[in-house]
Amino acid sequence: MSSKLLFATPTYEYLASELCEVGGFERGAIERKVFPDGETYRRVVDDPWGRHVVLLGGTPNDADWLDVYDLGCAIARAGARSLSIVMPYFGYSTMERAVKPGEVVTAKTRARLISAIPSSEGGTRTFLFDLHTDGIEFYFSDSHVTHHLYGAPLVTELVRELVDAEAAGDAFVLGATDAGRAKWVESLALQLGCPPAFVYKRRDPKDGALTVTGVNADVEGKVVVIYDDMIRTGSSLVQAAQAYRGAGARSVHAVATHLVLPGDAVERILGSGLIDSINGTNSHPSAAKVGSRGRVKSVAPLLARAVERS
Repeated sequence: MSSKLLFATPTYEYLASELCEVGGFERGAIERKVFPDGETYRRVVDDPWGRHVVLLGGTPNDADWLDVYDLGCAIARAGARSLSIVMPYFGYSTMERAVKPGEVVTAKTRARLISAIPSSEGGTRTFLFDLHTDGIEFYFSDSHVTHHLYGAPLVTELVRELVDAEAAGDAFVLGATDAGRAKWVESLALQLGCPPAFVYKRRDPKDGALTVTGVNADVEGKVVVIYDDMIRTGSSLVQAAQAYRGAGARSVHAVATHLVLPGDAVERILGSGLIDSINGTNSHPSAAKVGSRGRVKSVAPLLARAVERS
């Protein structure tokens, strides 16, 4: 068989079928059951021996990390010719460095965990998508070849679709939640041919609280699309939207690569009355929460092309 064999963790079943379809991969089966004491039984049903294997598994929670590790070890030990680990979402990416003494740099310890998966004869590759910090890919052992795939093509498509529907050719601005993301926003704005904007914030020296003090660009009467690499609770997003609205923005839309959106985040963000839509990719299972309240683009074609090139 010439096609690659694809296995997926339970959390990423929603993406597996599409990835198989666009990549021409063969779907592999995994038998699972949970014992009364909570331990999980797994068996790789379809034989990986001599096959080029793809393991699809992002890591939104701690259980997912062990799922990717356990399955990766089983596939490698079963004689896979090569192993491509595809991680659409890398959990703990914001814990990439220690600020206080004794803090665990979890992004690094988890990269070491995945690096401990035995290397296949034809090599083990790990595909990472739009990391919060570029340097995370270098936390992996040299026994794994890492590929950092950027979400800029999908983000720019989303922004153009939003602007075509909302502004119909009128001027729009690509905004950041704060100056810390200004570099990324400036880069994307250059590709889109629009001006960038960001909000000024001041930290209270007493309690450390951040307050918005102004906006650096003219957004009067314009559509503002706020970009960030991920949306979690959305507190920074709503604060920035309030600043852009206060500066005269006609409408405000949010675009992010990773729609993490824990709990009732979607309802709270849109319920603020400051954000008109939430948009992003389906790299995280919570993207499904957006529903008809925004646009969600699939990462499957981008991931499939990357795996095929390898």
